Amino acid sequence: MSIAAVIREKGRNVVSVSPEAGIAEIASVIASRRIGALVVLADHGGLVGIVSERDVVKALARHGVRALEQTASDLMTRQVTTVTMQTSVDQAMEIMDAGYFRHLPVMDGTELAGIVSIRDLVKHKIRVQQRALRAQPDPG
Repeated sequence: MSIAAVIREKGRNVVSVSPEAGIAEIASVIASRRIGALVVLADHGGLVGIVSERDVVKALARHGVRALEQTASDLMTRQVTTVTMQTSVDQAMEIMDAGYFRHLPVMDGTELAGIVSIRDLVKHKIRVQQRALRAQPDPG
């Protein structure tokens, strides 16, 4: 099972913000889209970071109302761990577990192909298991 199968099921839609996006905009997008992270894209479309709901909460805890003056560039993780379409689902889950994060941008060569969450991966594994169980012959 590769990440490509998850992306096929989920789609390539990626919600993103610019590095200049303010924390209020980031929080609004995360809340309205019911997602846990946004990729941060440069003007040329290249991946420059990822900002999560945890980043927003940490900024608010650390800076209070002054956090609203910050931008995605201030909050984002710049050294983004990514996976490829060929990465296995199990490998992606291990990467997430080891890094203590829940979202991985997916690269197809130099292009951003999507993003997967731990929830996407668990749902995929459950679907695969259900299909396997339905394919088994009835023992009775």
